[in-house]
Amino acid sequence: MQANAAVSVTPDKAFYRPEETATFLITATGGARGEATITHLAETVAVLDVVIEDGSAVLTWTPPPEVPRGYGLTLRVFDGDRIIASISTAFDVLEHWAQAPRYGFLSEFGPGRDDAGATMDWVVRYHINGLQFYDWQYRHEALLPPAEDYTDLLGRRLAMGTVEALIEAAHARNIAAMPYTAIYGASPPFYREHPEWALFQSTGQPFEFGDGLLYIMDPTPGSPWNQHLLREFSRVLESTDFDGIHIDQYGAPQVARNAAGERVDLAVVFPAFINQTAALVQERRGESGAVLFNAVRNWPTDTVAAADQVAVYIEVWEPYRDFMDLHRLIAHAQQQGGNKPVILAAYIHPDHIHNVRLANAIIFASGGFHLELGEPQAMLADPYFPRFGVMSEAVQGVMRQYYDFLVRYEEVLSASTVDATGERAIALSIAGIETRSLRARDRVAVIVRQGQDREAFSLVNLVGIDSGNWATPLTEGPDSLSSLAVQIHTSRPVTRAWWASPDRGDLSAQSLRVSATKVGDGWNVSFSLPYLDYWSMIVLEYQS
Repeated sequence: MQANAAVSVTPDKAFYRPEETATFLITATGGARGEATITHLAETVAVLDVVIEDGSAVLTWTPPPEVPRGYGLTLRVFDGDRIIASISTAFDVLEHWAQAPRYGFLSEFGPGRDDAGATMDWVVRYHINGLQFYDWQYRHEALLPPAEDYTDLLGRRLAMGTVEALIEAAHARNIAAMPYTAIYGASPPFYREHPEWALFQSTGQPFEFGDGLLYIMDPTPGSPWNQHLLREFSRVLESTDFDGIHIDQYGAPQVARNAAGERVDLAVVFPAFINQTAALVQERRGESGAVLFNAVRNWPTDTVAAADQVAVYIEVWEPYRDFMDLHRLIAHAQQQGGNKPVILAAYIHPDHIHNVRLANAIIFASGGFHLELGEPQAMLADPYFPRFGVMSEAVQGVMRQYYDFLVRYEEVLSASTVDATGERAIALSIAGIETRSLRARDRVAVIVRQGQDREAFSLVNLVGIDSGNWATPLTEGPDSLSSLAVQIHTSRPVTRAWWASPDRGDLSAQSLRVSATKVGDGWNVSFSLPYLDYWSMIVLEYQS
C-alpha cells in the first residue's frame, strides 16, 4: 500500500497495570476517520472506530486484567473508503515493570535541563519501562549532594532538581526510576579517612579502580562500609522518589583481604549484600520496589542470580563475544535465577545497525532484554553512559519495530515461557540451510521458547555475515532468504501455526499452511516460510 498521509500512534504509558485504561495519541496529516484493530498474539480482540479532528485523535481501550499480556494495535486511516495510511504499535499489561523489564538509561542531569516530559514522550515510543539514572550521585560514598547544584567526581555539573523532574515525569508514564550506585567504590578522600574499610591485595596494597579514581571498600555484611552504604541507600529512598536501588560492581577483585587479613570471597558477599538491600527497599517501597545488581562479565551469576533482585543483569565483556554467547548467557542466567528476567548490557554503536539488529534478535528471541535506549535519539555505545551514540532516523524506525515486536509477542518470547533450545532446536530443519552448527556464521540459529500450549521457534539469520562477533562491526547484513522449506518434529498435534517478523513493517501474525506427517510417536510438521531477513518467529499452538 502506498501511504500518502503521515500518521503516528503512541501509547501514553510504557505499560499498563490491570484495569488501567490504555490511551493512544494519534496524529494524521490526512483523513477524517480511522479504524484501530487490537490483537493478542494471532487473535483480533477489538476493532475501534477513531474520529480524527484537526489532524489528531485520542483512542482509549481498557484491556482485560490478565497479566502479563502483550497486544498489537494497527491503525488504518481512511479518506472516504480509501486507506491512505496505516501504522502499528504495541502495548502490554503488567503487575510490575520487572515482569518484562525493558530497561533503559538516563545520563544527563545538568542544571537547566527542561525536557523531562519530552524525554519520557520519546521513551514510551519504545516501551522502556525502567530507567537507570547513571552517575546521578554526588559521590559514590555520599550519594545525595550537599546543595541543589553540585559537581560529581568527574567534574560534571549536575542538579537534583533535574533528577527529581525526570523521576516525576517517568512515574507519570509508568516508568520506574532506578538510581545507579556502586557496591564498593569510594573516592580517595573518603578512603584516606577510612583506610581500614578497604579491600586489600596480598601485598597489603588497597585495591583501586580507574587509576586511583576510586578505592575498593569491603561490602561484607556487618562491616563498617556495608553499614555506611546501606545508610546511604536509606537516605536516598527517604529523600527521593527513586523506586529502588541499582548496584554496580567492577568485575574485580573477586577475592581480597580485609584490614585484618581475612579472606573475602566477593561471590559470597555480593548475594548477601543484595539481600540486605532488597530488605531495605521492601521496607521503604513495598512490593513496588526493585533491586538490580550488575554481574560484570557474567560474574558471579551463579551466586547472585537467585538473590533478591527482580532480574539478572549482566554486563557483557570478553570472553562472551560470539553472537550466540548472548543466547547462552541469557539461558544460563534464567536457569540459575529460577526463570527470572535477564537484562544484558552489551554496548553496540548505532552506526553498526546490522550488529544491533542481530544482537537484539538473539536477545529478544532468548527471552531477554537489552539495556540500550533512554536518552532521546541515543543508544548506549560505551560503558560510561554519557558517551552514547546517536541514532539516525532510519535506525530509530528499526528500533521501534523491534521493540513493538518484543512487546506484542512477549507471552511467547519471555513472560510465560522457558528456554527449550537445548532440547528442541534440533527438531527444526530447513532444506539446504545449516541450523545445527555451534558457530555464529553461515547458518540460521534456532532459539526455542516453550509455554504450556505453545512453542516459539525463532530463526535468526547468520548466513553471509563477515564476522560471528557481535562487537565487531559488520560490513553487510545477512543474506535475505525466501521460501524456506521448514520442518519441525513435535510429539503433540498442532492446532494452529503462525509466524511473524519485525523486519518488513508488518508485525502481525500470519497463518502458515502446514502439512503434518505421522512419524513414530509424533508428527513432522512442514510448511514454507515466506522470508527470513534478520529474524522470523514461528509459533506452534497445541491442544490444552
